[in-house]
Amino acid sequence: MKKIEAIIKPFKLDDVVDSLSELGLEGVTITEVRGFGRQKGRTEIYKGAEYVVDFLPKIKLEAVVPEAAVSAAVDAIKKSAFTGKIGDGKIFVTPVDRVIRIRTGEEDENAL
Repeated sequence: MKKIEAIIKPFKLDDVVDSLSELGLEGVTITEVRGFGRQKGRTEIYKGAEYVVDFLPKIKLEAVVPEAAVSAAVDAIKKSAFTGKIGDGKIFVTPVDRVIRIRTGEEDENAL
């Protein structure tokens, strides 16, 4: 099993979730986060004054998937989150040693 974490633009969330659902993957956790990468924030003007917004709003999507579904899930996220502009985000894939469903006690892939 692998945990996939994707940092994406907020307006791409529905597209990404739809793509993962089409693959039959369920169980996604979404968190609103703020941060910056290469784009280093942006400058905005409010009431005539210019100020810098250091941290941009992003969405962090997390899903634990069976090993066999990792490549398809990553490809689906890449395609559906792509805009071609700076700040599209990143995908991180890390190993998961154990999963336990609290309600039933099921473990590992049965718990997904």
